[in-house]
Amino acid sequence: MKDYFTGSDKYVATDELALAVNASITLERPLLIKGEPGTGKTMLAEEVAKSLGKSLIKWHVKSTTKAQQGLYEYDAVSRLRDSQLGDARVEDINNYIRRGVLWDAFVADKKPVLLIDEVDKADIEFPNDLLLELDKMEFYVYETKKNIIAKERPIVIITSNNEKDLPDAFLRRCFFHYIRFPDEETMKSIIEVHFPKIKQKLVDAALKSFFEVRDVAGIKKKPSTSELLDWIKLLLAEDISPEVLRQKDTNNALPPLYGALLKNEADVHMFERLAFIARRDNNSI
Repeated sequence: MKDYFTGSDKYVATDELALAVNASITLERPLLIKGEPGTGKTMLAEEVAKSLGKSLIKWHVKSTTKAQQGLYEYDAVSRLRDSQLGDARVEDINNYIRRGVLWDAFVADKKPVLLIDEVDKADIEFPNDLLLELDKMEFYVYETKKNIIAKERPIVIITSNNEKDLPDAFLRRCFFHYIRFPDEETMKSIIEVHFPKIKQKLVDAALKSFFEVRDVAGIKKKPSTSELLDWIKLLLAEDISPEVLRQKDTNNALPPLYGALLKNEADVHMFERLAFIARRDNNSI
């Protein structure tokens, strides 16, 4: 059966996104997904794996992550300690080779989905150091003098929050897709997937408030899709009515339970200033 992704019951994939996923599978090239935080990049890899019936191997990149860690690490310190203690395991160097996620993906019995998450967190050399491995799907273990070759090319999905530029040589090896922030209609579909019994009036009122917050000029951190879903979950739990969301209160420009949407005190203060300006303008009329 040919691998083909169309979305899932938990993930609303636009036609463009589904096309990008399938193109990368056909070309056997890594899919580089960029987009602002909270747009479902990591979840995409999870749902691709579920939809295609494949295992998911995750590599969450940090600022200190080195490419070598994804291949393997040789624990020379433990071997030296064991040799001093007379441990018989020191005779076999394989006891001190720690396999990385790429190694696991290469030797998997069935083609897995490999997620390299937030690649732009690491330094610029990180993607460069993976060029050969992503091209040839193999690497050499110097300590054992063995070549690890992928049984099948894994489906590789690489995410980036677009916080820094990636090397051209790395980009040439990828199929690229930018996840645009969902428009109102797409967002309605996403909400319905997560909250199938939600009333349309609440969805309409919540989305109106949500996009008004995102559209405020000067906001430092715009609320994301995942934060919208958290906010709606709270609205339902607290039984906030659509009428409350539609009220325009000059005493408070912040929406109810705004802590789920605004995560920056400067943004909160800005909304408070907007409320102050609105009150002043009303009083001067």
